[in-house]
Amino acid sequence: MTHSSRHNPGLSDAPLIEFENLAIGYDESPLLANLNLSVPRGSFTGLLGSNGSGKTTLIKTMLGILPPLSGTVRFNGANGTTLAIGYVPQRETLDSVYLFSAFEVALMGVYGRVRPGRFPSRADREAVRECLASVGAEPFADQRFSELSGGQMQRVLIARALVAEPELLALDEPTAAVDADAARAIGKLLSKLRKERNLTILMVNHELHWMRQLATNLIWLRNGRAEQGPTDELLSPEHIEQMLQLELG
Repeated sequence: MTHSSRHNPGLSDAPLIEFENLAIGYDESPLLANLNLSVPRGSFTGLLGSNGSGKTTLIKTMLGILPPLSGTVRFNGANGTTLAIGYVPQRETLDSVYLFSAFEVALMGVYGRVRPGRFPSRADREAVRECLASVGAEPFADQRFSELSGGQMQRVLIARALVAEPELLALDEPTAAVDADAARAIGKLLSKLRKERNLTILMVNHELHWMRQLATNLIWLRNGRAEQGPTDELLSPEHIEQMLQLELG
């Protein structure tokens, strides 16, 4: 499998990410194979599927956390540069004995560009404060991360991802461990960030109502296969009924 970045005159029209004949899985056993999918530039793409369908595996393969079994992941970063990705994992726990503040957790987002033996600069710290403010986390920036609510933690982790100045923000079930009010607030925040920062967002979720409200298009993983299209088409009553009939049949 190869990761590549390219530049050509039509780059702005090219998808931000392309999966070509991709096979993913563990221990040489494909969970999904022959994937030919794309993440449109500037889109809010939802990655939908039931537990065990391969959503997290696909995200981790895209990020290089898991080795692919075969195929190509192509990144079309701006001006042919390496694509900057901000990642918000499914859940993150920090043992309460570690006295990290919310600010210090967000500051971890700069470590990828700080050379060994060097420390974050004043400009880095100011950028972290700006990112915390942009997600509404500045009021609790100095509180211990482990004592925050689930919704507050998610805001801090989103701020940490934004510190990397990403073109793509990838989130794995960001509303899974929060209450309904916090989930709605996170959804509004993501839509706002996409517009303000010209982000492409790829969000893993399994709840149809969140996808209807937030996603412009979907990648739907079902029964070892992948389907892609506009949200209003894939989540239309007619299409859902057709899929249910296929499963029952």
